[in-house]
Amino acid sequence: MKLIKISALLLLLVSCSDDTAPTDATTPADTDKATGIAADAESIRPLLPGMRAPAFTLTDAAGKPWRFIPGSQHKPLLVTFFRGTWCPYCSRYLWRMREAEQALLDMGYELVFISADQVSVLAQALEQEEKLQYTLLSDNDLVVARAFGIAFQVGQDYVDRLLEHDIDMEAASGRDHHWLPVPATFVIGTDGVIEFQYVNPDYRVRAEPEVILAAARAALKDSP
Repeated sequence: MKLIKISALLLLLVSCSDDTAPTDATTPADTDKATGIAADAESIRPLLPGMRAPAFTLTDAAGKPWRFIPGSQHKPLLVTFFRGTWCPYCSRYLWRMREAEQALLDMGYELVFISADQVSVLAQALEQEEKLQYTLLSDNDLVVARAFGIAFQVGQDYVDRLLEHDIDMEAASGRDHHWLPVPATFVIGTDGVIEFQYVNPDYRVRAEPEVILAAARAALKDSP
């Protein structure tokens, strides 16, 4: 998914990369019970295979509501959380996932990508895209990311570093909470149960499309 131009992507890959993933936080490594936000990426507690996925309703890039009710869908669901269209690692990964897109659709999966960007930012990004075969959703209050246990607080130092490279998290999300999801992929069966998940606090490391395809096939074989 080419959410930003290739030249800009390459520039951002160089400018935002460093030796340490941005998991800095000014509070102890824990989860705020009131908000469900982990103090840093290492402290998240994601839902695990065998657990039931939470119900949710989000708005898609066209401004329409999209609802998920566990156990009521006719197709298995593949959900991928990403930080935002401003993130070069996310853009590169979503583009790579296009390699697996048709195979997943042929298996009968519905594909959903959930971002911390607000709807208007997603809509602007989609203007650069061809017709999509998946749904792009805004979770700028991280309601769903929190329900899946992958939301965390970003340290102010990282927010400042992004601003030095003209990346404004607040403008992208429309919020000043400085929350992000840890990039993650969940395979959910028609019964609403999570069959597979890949969650890595290091945003630079993502599950390869081949791994996702293998997990998706295995989930279908194991389904009742």
